Amino acid sequence: MHKKFVLNIISRIVLTVCFFMLLPLGWAVYDDIHSQESKAFMFTIFLGMIVSNTLLTIFKIKKDETKKVNAKDGLAIVGLSWIILSAIGALPLYLSGVAHNFTDAYFEIVSGFTTTGATIFNDIEILPRGILFWRSLTHWLGGMGIIVLFIALLPALGTNASKLYKAEAPGITVERIEPRIKETAKDLWTVYFILSFLQTIFLMGGGMSFFDALCHTFGTVATGGFSTKNASIAAYDSYIQWIIIVFMLLAGSNFILHYLAIIGKPKAYFRDEEFRAYFIIVIVLIILFAGTLEINHLSFHPIRDAAFQIISLITTTGYVTADYEVWPNTLKFVLVMLMFIGGCGGSTGGGMKFIRFFLTIKIALRSIVQAVYPNAVIPIKFNAKPLPEKLIFSVLAFFMIFLHLIFLGGILFSITENCDLITAFTASVSAISNIGPGLGEIGATKNFAWISIPGKWLLIFLMLAGRLELYSILILFVPATWKK
Repeated sequence: MHKKFVLNIISRIVLTVCFFMLLPLGWAVYDDIHSQESKAFMFTIFLGMIVSNTLLTIFKIKKDETKKVNAKDGLAIVGLSWIILSAIGALPLYLSGVAHNFTDAYFEIVSGFTTTGATIFNDIEILPRGILFWRSLTHWLGGMGIIVLFIALLPALGTNASKLYKAEAPGITVERIEPRIKETAKDLWTVYFILSFLQTIFLMGGGMSFFDALCHTFGTVATGGFSTKNASIAAYDSYIQWIIIVFMLLAGSNFILHYLAIIGKPKAYFRDEEFRAYFIIVIVLIILFAGTLEINHLSFHPIRDAAFQIISLITTTGYVTADYEVWPNTLKFVLVMLMFIGGCGGSTGGGMKFIRFFLTIKIALRSIVQAVYPNAVIPIKFNAKPLPEKLIFSVLAFFMIFLHLIFLGGILFSITENCDLITAFTASVSAISNIGPGLGEIGATKNFAWISIPGKWLLIFLMLAGRLELYSILILFVPATWKK
């Protein structure tokens, strides 16, 4: 690892996030400049700036040094940045006293940055507005990616930008809109901002206050799930719920398709094989779920409740409007599968990503055919183009690591919490898929406050690993990473 370069870039990223922390500070000062909350934000911003500038002074880098940077450095920068930023982001919660200990504060902010939406707070509505806004803003920053934002805003890093982008961006490949990664990052954040602006306007049109509209927009377009209400989106009327349904569906789709639609190529949506399958599965499931809810008299609004829960869980947003714990077991099983699958590649959704799930089915079907015809050469195609075997191997490797972490996480969680297996394994799926709610003791109407400190640190690890596509976190545990 080129430690000098790594520390220099991490310091710049910390400064960028400290700048964004001025926004929740503004809400805190507006409400009460002398509050503990205001002081906590001021201290954190001051500390972050002092530490960052000190490190930048110590670890100056020259242009020729950046040429030696490799993919390992990129992964390490992303993994360490998210760990350090979460520690800094947790300080306002801890110092203001809203979190009882640093573990709770760190859990809440990791849940925010990773867009998981799992909370340790029993009563959301008593929290000061600065804290509420910061929780939701961490969703928005982490949804499209803190490193992607850094690449878009700050001076070009040359070929190193692609290494950082690849280490954080969701999906199986690094998709580009423009030849340069920096311009691609700018375009994606522009689309992200446009969707955020539009949703805020629509929510305010439905009677939401500006503050609540912003917070729920951050939680929707980032597929995060933090709300300012204890009842989550169930606290609002049907208009608000349908607006959030539409924007969750958009947030769970590949943002490059949104960009193409904005520049006049809306047909790109249905030319994309992944989006077609994703959209069709969502529509079919809504019809089946709504019919089941109607037949069993489990909902007064079966279509809306089915659409909301299905889209919320497949996009890993985690908002809820109905207690799906009382639904038939078959529906609950499907919902857990949706948590596992997640949103499309290139979206803000979590999970293993729909494209990987889609490709593993194709790979499995190919293996069956090759068992009958051993000499057959059957390429795996996506969007009518054959994929290289190296990419197929990486999909399978990711799939296996993802499964192993889920099972290991479930076993360890059942040991630390002495809970039932449904709670343990859905907690593991929920954390690594960055979704928030699960089943059992972490169901739709429950929270994570009861979990022990070891259990919370286990879920913190899984949340970070899931959001960073596994490797940026796992590489930190490889001894070779720390060698030159």
